Formats: sequence, C-alpha cells, structure tokens
Amino acid sequence: MLPGTQPSAGLTPSSLPDDALEVGRILDAWGVKGWVKILPHSTDPEALFSTKSWFLQVPDAKFRPGFTAFSGTVSLKVDESKIHSGTVVAKFNGLDERNAAEALRGARIFLSRSSFPAASTDEYYWVDLIGLNVVNREGIALGCVRDLMATGPNSVLCIEYTATEEDGTSSSAERMIPFVSAYVDAVDIAGKCITVDWQPDY
Repeated sequence: MLPGTQPSAGLTPSSLPDDALEVGRILDAWGVKGWVKILPHSTDPEALFSTKSWFLQVPDAKFRPGFTAFSGTVSLKVDESKIHSGTVVAKFNGLDERNAAEALRGARIFLSRSSFPAASTDEYYWVDLIGLNVVNREGIALGCVRDLMATGPNSVLCIEYTATEEDGTSSSAERMIPFVSAYVDAVDIAGKCITVDWQPDY
C-alpha cells in the first residue's frame, strides 16, 4: 500500500488472476449510498453481471493523478450491478457512502475470463476476437484484429496490417470489415483465425 494509506472498507489487497481481463473503469459515484457508475469497454456488459468478484487496479496517472484509495490490486464483492438509464451502476459490499465511491473514480476493473457466461452459438466476446489473424477465402492474410467498433446494430473489425508503399517502405495501416455473416465465414478462437469473404483492395 502507499505509505500511510489503507484501502477503503470492502477492498482487499489481492493479485490479478492469470486469466484476468480489463473490462471497464469506474467513472464516478452514483447516488449517495456508495454506488458507482461504470464505463464498460464493450457495448455488451454481460460479463460484469456474471460474477460477484471484481478486481480493481489504480487508474492511469494521466486520467486521475494523485489517486490514493489504494495501490496495486484489490478485490471486492459486488452486492448488485445493473443497467440504469443506459449505463452500468454497481454497489460494492462494504462501501456505503458517496465519499468512498468517489475515491474509486478512475479505477480499472478486471474480471477473471473463466467467470464470463458462455457465449451463445455464433456469438463472441470482443476480447476473444482481439489478436486473431484474419485471412480471406483465398488464404491471403489481411492482418490482425486490433479492436472492434460498434456501429448501430453491428460491430466492425478494426484490422491492423503492414502496407507497402510505392517506394518500397512499409507502414502500419488499418482496414475495417463488418462483423456480419455476409462477410465473416468462420471464427476459430482456438486456431486464432477469422476467415472472411473480403479482398485486400476493398
């Protein structure tokens, strides 16, 4: 812990599970009874509701300098989490006052991947798609999934690849492919590959 600093009630010094994934961060306090407002990293926050054990790490210094609620990693129990007015709010066990909730503003939220509910057939968690290689039906490599972007009812794969310029130099570039069945033939999580009906010059 920081010299002279003790974690707030309900927070237990801990270490991240080996399969921990960052799923969001705490935006601010919500209400006066210790609830917090969450900013999920995915448009589908279902994983946040699947477990009562969350892990927090200190925020990036650029986002919130001078953070003193705790240092390192802490674990905590979630009494309740839900969607309210289009955002996610949560109540932690042992945190019953607004001041305690405000002290956690900016904290990064991690969950164990093993606690995620099983995805339905042909549904995938964004975090499982990031890092997968993308090839087309002809076997041409199109790059690696760097991120996903929500665009209304569909998601879009943001794929990073190396482009060769006319002078022979290489640079990093990005292509986007809608993550819909019309373009995505197969997703092989174990094989770390997505096969698509897409050409390099699209």
